[in-house]
Amino acid sequence: MKKRIYLLYGGKSAEHEVSMRTALSVIQALDFSKYEVSPVYITKEGNWIKKDALLEPPKMVDELKLQSETTMNALVEINKEIVRAIENNEQLPIVFPLLHGPNGEDGTVQGLLEILNLPYVGNGVLASAAGMDKVVMKHLFAQAGLPQVHYLSFNRFEWETNEKEAYDLVEAEIGYPCFVKPANLGSSVGITKCQTREQLQQAFVEAFQFDRKIIIEQGVEAREIEIGLLGNEQPKCSVAGEIVPKADFYDYQAKYEDGNTALIIPADIPQDVYEQIKEIALKAFKVLNCSGLVRADFFVTKTDDVLINEVNTMPGFTPVSMYPLLWKHTGVDYSDLIDQLIEYGCELYQEKQKIRYTI
Repeated sequence: MKKRIYLLYGGKSAEHEVSMRTALSVIQALDFSKYEVSPVYITKEGNWIKKDALLEPPKMVDELKLQSETTMNALVEINKEIVRAIENNEQLPIVFPLLHGPNGEDGTVQGLLEILNLPYVGNGVLASAAGMDKVVMKHLFAQAGLPQVHYLSFNRFEWETNEKEAYDLVEAEIGYPCFVKPANLGSSVGITKCQTREQLQQAFVEAFQFDRKIIIEQGVEAREIEIGLLGNEQPKCSVAGEIVPKADFYDYQAKYEDGNTALIIPADIPQDVYEQIKEIALKAFKVLNCSGLVRADFFVTKTDDVLINEVNTMPGFTPVSMYPLLWKHTGVDYSDLIDQLIEYGCELYQEKQKIRYTI
């Protein structure tokens, strides 16, 4: 009997289009002889639209932009199918959230799936929320003693109340160059590298368009090294890869539009540096209570000091994205990687069913 999968994609997020590309890649890689694949498109306005199981994978992204043919919300339809599966003693379907950014990668959808008692792929509520909020994530890393660059954060009220004080504090404690980022966003959206007060002011305005909280990080002269983690209680680590952007930094255009970036896999780093990266990545995975998949991003300085930058709990997931490429070079191809993630999602769901909810 085929395993039923609901693929969630799109989303009410600035990373909507990134999610669409991910969904197309995953659907095209799934084995339709093993899986019954039902697409669930979340529009930019937050509407959920579900279609019947696909007979074949779509060829273009536009085919995934579903139109509603019913007034029934997709969540109601999914819930009815879950109840029917339970009543007929059938295996429950599994949800594969392919959502990037807020309203999908930040624990909100994961919380909904927990309430519905559905198995799903990837990180849970806590890891997703903490991994999305760069400020919370860095606070947790600091508490765990993980090495990282110096940072500050401001919310919109603090900034609007006293802009000059905010800029003065950044210059006094962080200095230039620095990076200004929305706290809750990925794919390098809203990020600015600053060298002057004027650029800093403009960067605050830009970042606050995407979130009510921002983070300012110290610029560091270093190589950008990434590693993939896969699993639940005993995650495996991939080989390391290096990002070499030809632009000033690895921004949204370099990631998704102009291809003006080299991905070097495996990274040419000493074995002891790789071991440090693995050790810190595994600690970060545990600190955030991660599960399924994580891409951990690092800085490696000229003196081979290793600093963790951040983790991504739903990294870019097309076949040419860093996370799948890291695993391909480790010996796990794209289709097998998807199969393993589905298995880990089912495994974690079964583990959760052991929890007692009565006294």
